[in-house]
Amino acid sequence: MDSISPKLVPSKERRRSILNRKRFQFVGALVVAVLLPWWVRTVVGGKLFEPAATNALVANTVAVVMAFWMRLSVETYPGIRRTYVILPSASTAHGIVVVWFLLSRFPYDRIALAAGFVLHVLWLYLLYFYAERQIVARIAVVPFGAVDRLLRISAVQWVRLKRPKLYDARASDAIVADFSADLPDEWEAFLADAALAGRIVYQHKQLAESLTGRVELEQLSENSFGSLVPARGYFHLKALIDFVVALVLLPLALPVMLMIAIAIRLDSSGPVLFRQQRVGFAGRKITVYKFRTMGDIEVSDERRAAMTLDDDDRVTRIGRRLRKLRLDELPQIFNILRWEMSWIGPRPEAEILSRWYANELPFYRYRHVVKPGISGWAQVNQGHVAEVDEVHRKLQYDFYYIKYFSPWLDLLILLRTIKTMLTGFGSR
Repeated sequence: MDSISPKLVPSKERRRSILNRKRFQFVGALVVAVLLPWWVRTVVGGKLFEPAATNALVANTVAVVMAFWMRLSVETYPGIRRTYVILPSASTAHGIVVVWFLLSRFPYDRIALAAGFVLHVLWLYLLYFYAERQIVARIAVVPFGAVDRLLRISAVQWVRLKRPKLYDARASDAIVADFSADLPDEWEAFLADAALAGRIVYQHKQLAESLTGRVELEQLSENSFGSLVPARGYFHLKALIDFVVALVLLPLALPVMLMIAIAIRLDSSGPVLFRQQRVGFAGRKITVYKFRTMGDIEVSDERRAAMTLDDDDRVTRIGRRLRKLRLDELPQIFNILRWEMSWIGPRPEAEILSRWYANELPFYRYRHVVKPGISGWAQVNQGHVAEVDEVHRKLQYDFYYIKYFSPWLDLLILLRTIKTMLTGFGSR
C-alpha cells in the first residue's frame, strides 16, 4: 500500500472525465436504478402511480442514497479499493429497504426492487472499470520541511512546486505542506490563498498516515498522541453490537465448529481447542480460545514457542487450511460473548510476547486501550508477524486504528477480512 519507489506514477494514467465526478455518479445511479425500473412498468402494462410502484420508487431512491453515503464514508480510508465496497454497500442498502417492507407489510413491486439492485451494482462496476480504475491522485508539494518522505510513496503522482503560484498546482487534486516548517512569507500566503480558493491543503504527517494506514509516534509529548484516545460512545456501542452479532451467529457457527473439531480429531492426536493466556483490554489477562492447528513438537525457547514462523513444522495438515481461512479463530466467538474481545480490533498477543514487546517498543501498552479483535487493521494490511521490527510496524497500524476508531473503519476492515480469508494473505 505504501511501496517505496523512486519512480513517479506516469501522468498518462490520469484520465479524468465527467464519469469520475461524484455528482454524475449519484445522479446516474438515480436514473439507472430508480427511474428506469419505475418507467419499465409502463412497458409491461403496469401503472406508474399505483401504491406498489410508488413505494418501490421511494425504496430504490433511499437505497441509492444510503449506498452512496456508505461508500463516501468508507472510501476516505487508505488502501481501499472501490471494488471492495460496491457490492457490500449496495447489498446492505437494498437489503435494509427489503427488510422494512417485510416488516411493515406495505405493498411493493418485487421486480422493481430486484431490478433496482442489479442495475445499481452494474452501474457502479461499469463506472469503476471504465473510468476510475486507472486514476492516480496528483498532489502538489510545498518544498520545505519534512516532505521528502512523502515522495517515496509511489501510490501518488507528486508534483514538487518551484514557486508559490496557484497556477502551478492547477492540475493537482490537493496540496501538501509541512506546517511546522519555517515557511517563507510568500509560501504561507500561497497556502492561505489555496485555502481561500477552496483547494484541499494537507499537513504532511496526516497525509502520510492516510496513504500508509500507519501512525508513527516518536515521543509521548507529540500533539497527535492525544487524538489517539478512541471515541468512548462508539466504544460501548461497538461492544453491544459485537455481543448481539455473536449471539445471532452462534447457532450457525456451532455446526461448522463441530465439523472442524471432528476433522482435527481425525487428523492428529491432542485436544481440539488450544487455550492461551493473552493480554486484552486495559492490559487484563484473558484466555483466548482457538482450534488447535499444531502438533506437539518440543521447542526449548518459551518465547519462540509462542510464535508461529514461516513454514512452521508444528502446523498440521488441517491446521494449515484452517489458518489460511482464519477458521482457527472461530472459537473466539465465546471470548466475544464473555465481553473480552471484539470482532474487529488489534490482535491479542500471547502474554510472554506482550511483555517482550512492551520492553522493546515505546507505547506498546497503549494498544490495549481498545478491546482486542479477531481481525484487525494490521492483519488486513500486514498479516501475521512476530519479530520486534515487524511488530513495530504492526504497532503503527494498531495506533492508526485507535486514532481513527469508527464504525466505517470497522466496516472497511470487515470487507478486507473477507478478501484476506479468500486469499490466505498473511497466514502462517
